[in-house]
Amino acid sequence: MQVEFNLKNDQSEKVAYNMADFPAYIRKGALSFYPHYSAISHWHDDIELVCILSGYMHYNVNGRSILLKEGEGIFINTRQFHYGYSKDCTECIFICILLHPLLLCSSPYIEQTYIIPVLQNESMPYIVLHEDETHEKELLDFINEMYQSQPSKLFALKIQGLFFQAWESLFLLSSHVEAKPASRNQHLTLLKDMVDFIYKNYTEKITLEDISKAGKVGKTTCCSIFQKYTNKTPISYLIDYRLKKSIELLMTTDETVSEICFEVGFSGASYFTETFRKVFNCTPTEYRTYTNNI
Repeated sequence: MQVEFNLKNDQSEKVAYNMADFPAYIRKGALSFYPHYSAISHWHDDIELVCILSGYMHYNVNGRSILLKEGEGIFINTRQFHYGYSKDCTECIFICILLHPLLLCSSPYIEQTYIIPVLQNESMPYIVLHEDETHEKELLDFINEMYQSQPSKLFALKIQGLFFQAWESLFLLSSHVEAKPASRNQHLTLLKDMVDFIYKNYTEKITLEDISKAGKVGKTTCCSIFQKYTNKTPISYLIDYRLKKSIELLMTTDETVSEICFEVGFSGASYFTETFRKVFNCTPTEYRTYTNNI
């Protein structure tokens, strides 16, 4: 079972890294594994690198949608709200890598000179990666090399070394992006508060009023913010997050469907199975069998 490496007690999503005590998440993914072919909008301290292996997807960063085609990728800076999705529910296979910047902070000089300037560049929430631009192509190559490094006994050493090399390309790319004074997006701040409430309470009964109170806004404003940045209503976000957590348990534990159902906040096994089938066109048991055989 994957182990969560918790670096901060803040509102960001906890990342299930590949191994304990080494903050690196490296996986091949498929949009069909997500509810409605859409990942859950989230944010974290890790930087994110994505490379499209086949198909295409849209990637939403802080409310802005970007089309990513086969062979392209994207760098997502730390603490940005983001998710990938398909508008027409078509399949997309991709590599997703999350790496915590702490892996690079070997000394105060390195951190202050090369790491902080990129992380705090408000003008660079993301960079779309193309194969015809040198440093962007280098990053795409690093993504694939990191993914291929997983079976190695030297996994952690290889990933840390590749991360330093990839950061050199990111640093050079960021030097061409003019840094602007930090700006505060009040709606994103409110969304983080409301999403944090869902993260902490999804196992309990939650209403729209509960979610809006967490952001200290009315129900209408709450719905408007969720629609803009997650393309979901607050309640549909909650349901999809519960489905996401149920999938994690289906894939990493031997718990029964009934046990998982109540653990992630559904009121009953029949409702859970019905909701799951509507989204994934299969039952939780069939999903577990299918993913275990891939």
